[in-house]
Amino acid sequence: MAASTTLSSSITTFKLSPYQPRASSINPLPSLKLPSISSNNPLISHFAPTPKNPTLPPLRSAAATSTTTVTTFHGLCYVVGDNVDTDQIIPAEYLTLVPSNPDEYKKLGSYALCGLPSSYQTRFIEPGEFTSKYSIIIGGDNFGCGSSREHAPVALGAAGVAAVVAESYARIFFRNSVATGEVYPLDSEVRICEECKTGDVVTVELGESRLINHTTGKEYKLKPIGDAGPVIEAGGIFAYARKAGMIPNRED
Repeated sequence: MAASTTLSSSITTFKLSPYQPRASSINPLPSLKLPSISSNNPLISHFAPTPKNPTLPPLRSAAATSTTTVTTFHGLCYVVGDNVDTDQIIPAEYLTLVPSNPDEYKKLGSYALCGLPSSYQTRFIEPGEFTSKYSIIIGGDNFGCGSSREHAPVALGAAGVAAVVAESYARIFFRNSVATGEVYPLDSEVRICEECKTGDVVTVELGESRLINHTTGKEYKLKPIGDAGPVIEAGGIFAYARKAGMIPNRED
């Protein structure tokens, strides 16, 4: 399923997980020079003006605001093919781990993509590690097919993944990614998985809806994330609903 509609107004506060935040906001620089990538420390960077009174935009905005936040992910990519299912993303034996428990959330990340076949000679996570050095996954058609387990995007998020860029998604994986707020499921317009290699240095620019491969020098157009964007930003559907006043805050 493709993520359609136009990218919603502005992004205010970025929060992917209450247990393992992976981003920070800084003021935009006049001239941006992308930092180098350490193999042990992938970068997820966000460059945004800090509003005086941050508010959450509605699901559908009648008009764009005068200030648009640009969110950028920069890091190493991990490339997979078609029909990567949820058993490969997180095998069923690990579904007893409870994401709301910080220790078990961390363990989930260590098992992300451990179900991939042995044909993937480069493993997504090194033995003994809880997070991956690859912060962006590039996939083919029907990514996230199989069972409806929401542990799949949660495991990727716990492993440090900021975004998945695929040719298409299984609908349930796309919905679970939005509902949990763990990763951005972005649609590519071409088969980027055939033109990128694991370990390439890439940048995903949400505001421009594009992926830049700095290793090859190529750029690719992405489909806008649309109204799903603000929900992911907020940290998932419940966090969005609380910030929008749809449901009471937990402390109320």
